[in-house]
Amino acid sequence: MKFKPANNIQDLQYFGEFGGVNPSISDSSTYTFLSAKTMFDTFEGNADGCYLYSRHTAPTNLYLGEALAAMEGTETAQVTATGMGAITPVIMQLCKQGEHVVASRTIYGGTYAFLKNFAPRFGIGSSFVDITNLEAVENAITKKTRILYCETVSNPLLEVADIRRLALLAIKYDLKLVVDNTFSPLSISPAQLGADVVIHSLTKFVNGSSDTMGGVICGSRSFIDALRDVNDGASMLLGSSLDSLRASSILKNLRTLHIRIQQHSRNAAYLAERFEQVGLKTVYPGLKSHPSHEQFKGMMNTDYGYGGMLTIDVGSPEKANALMELMQKKNLGYLAVSLGFYKTLFSAPGSSTSSEIPEDERQAMGLTDGLIRFSIGLDQDIERTFETMRACMVEVGVLRPNYALN
Repeated sequence: MKFKPANNIQDLQYFGEFGGVNPSISDSSTYTFLSAKTMFDTFEGNADGCYLYSRHTAPTNLYLGEALAAMEGTETAQVTATGMGAITPVIMQLCKQGEHVVASRTIYGGTYAFLKNFAPRFGIGSSFVDITNLEAVENAITKKTRILYCETVSNPLLEVADIRRLALLAIKYDLKLVVDNTFSPLSISPAQLGADVVIHSLTKFVNGSSDTMGGVICGSRSFIDALRDVNDGASMLLGSSLDSLRASSILKNLRTLHIRIQQHSRNAAYLAERFEQVGLKTVYPGLKSHPSHEQFKGMMNTDYGYGGMLTIDVGSPEKANALMELMQKKNLGYLAVSLGFYKTLFSAPGSSTSSEIPEDERQAMGLTDGLIRFSIGLDQDIERTFETMRACMVEVGVLRPNYALN
């Protein structure tokens, strides 16, 4: 039967303590026990349904985790305070000293910095490869490798990982395939394609209002239980716990995610097609010119489109900065990092979200200084948005005044 992620979220029913249509918020850091033995059993991990301490978990966080697990089709999920608060415990839980990660070369700068600069302090090494080159991925696997790590759609170059074939590689070498699905919620469901662990930064599209941070780890019950273990669970001991008030806010926003993703995708597809028509170097998985267009199409849940992220290359940092500043002045969006907001957000990744990657490596992967990453917003009149953007591009010299649409 076809996987229906939005239906899975919709089918969950939570009532508040007094019959409210929204679940009650568990505004407590600690929980009482009716007997000392139950407290002991809970510390030992043997008291299902009992709450110990909110760093471990809390009722509101469990509601949100259950909804996100339903969205991804995993057994359960653990919510965290940030996206990095989801990424780092997963790596630390799955890798010990002397072990190794094979990761995509184009990933979020914070993830890259953790793997390249921080994880080696614990004896965890990493190799960064072109995730679209499966031969290169396989050649990078060693006897010490424990994780294949990628993003479904990479940040910021929008390379698309072949989740099915990476999952087969993971099985072949007894590895865990960990997929960051932040750029493509609902559009692609990595766990249904063979991923072992699916991560999101909830800060982005899932929450959608740029007013809070959060993360989630979706996976098997045994893995999530291991993360929460009071003795050696990375989530429990590293302490990246999501506040219950924020969990409640994200849960409410999650209910409209399917509507928002559809509009983000429609708007991004429209702009990408128009940008390409006027001669801009445009990257968007929904364009036939994207090298992995057919692959994305073969993995996607078709109701939700190709996502809200696109890039253009305007040739130089000076033009990129001038264009972004003018677009902000014209109220077309905001010159800001992050993504998934109702307004369009734009930034130059080489000097912002990917600045942790050394310049020579950015050049090798094709991350140029003139690249602008767009998170396309929910504009109702996207045709007007394009015409105003096009005028801005002419004004700063990105387009010639006598361009013509094909």
